[in-house]
Amino acid sequence: MSRTFRLIGVGFDHMHIGDQLTVATMHPQIDLVGVWDRDETRARAVLNDLSLDCRYTSDLAELITLSQADIAVVCSTTAEYPELVEMLASAGIHAVIEKPMANSLIAAERLLALARQHGVILATNWPLAWYPSHRTLYRLVSEGTIGRVEQVHFYDGNRGPLYHSHGKKEVVPTTSEKAESWWYQPESGGGSMRDYLGYGTTLATWLRQGQMPTAVTAAWHIPSGLRVDEQSVTVGHYADGLSVFQTRWGTFTDPWTQQPQPGCGFVVTGTAGSIASWDYTDHVTLHSAAGI
Repeated sequence: MSRTFRLIGVGFDHMHIGDQLTVATMHPQIDLVGVWDRDETRARAVLNDLSLDCRYTSDLAELITLSQADIAVVCSTTAEYPELVEMLASAGIHAVIEKPMANSLIAAERLLALARQHGVILATNWPLAWYPSHRTLYRLVSEGTIGRVEQVHFYDGNRGPLYHSHGKKEVVPTTSEKAESWWYQPESGGGSMRDYLGYGTTLATWLRQGQMPTAVTAAWHIPSGLRVDEQSVTVGHYADGLSVFQTRWGTFTDPWTQQPQPGCGFVVTGTAGSIASWDYTDHVTLHSAAGI
């Protein structure tokens, strides 16, 4: 008989906690045994809305001890990852942290050191990597359909992180909610660049078979009255050309309901053609010497 893995949810700051717990509980080998968050009202609202039946506690140490968990899904603020992963890893619990991996290089290096020290798996969830369109893009690029990759153009974002909650439930944020949210606090890991840039650069590295840029330049825009960016442009300088990665909070529509303009996703250009792959679609568009 296949083994069952005991799963806990740690932190409800990131709305993706609802998606991750829902998907996990659909797997026959996963048993959701408990969740932790500092805000009981917030945690119970997610559990109730998504019909997830498990134990809640505001004491993470207690949950770690009593749950005998194998895996934890961590959706706290990005800045809290090192502290929480240290508690989990020291108990031998593998951790899946929501993107981005960390809010600084120092924090990322600490996370890697903790995983090595305690012999646990540390994984970062990049939801875009699982979309059928982008998996198809990767397959076609790997098969050499467009030749050698010379350029990756990435544009992605949404109306803003406070316009949707768990399960993509639409909400309308107030001015005070925006000011108080960790998404708009740089010390907590907020901003559109931290929210979306990693998607583009991580998947571009995947598409380029691990090739790294020789230099990187970036610019970002922080609107008046805010402390974090809502728009950024990053250019990766490679031996065979430039790649551009743009992030945006403030699109007119969310890409999971209707693609904004520009469209959210990737256009990858190679020596023999190009492929456009958009988020939340079931197809890609290939241009080659033979036509579309």
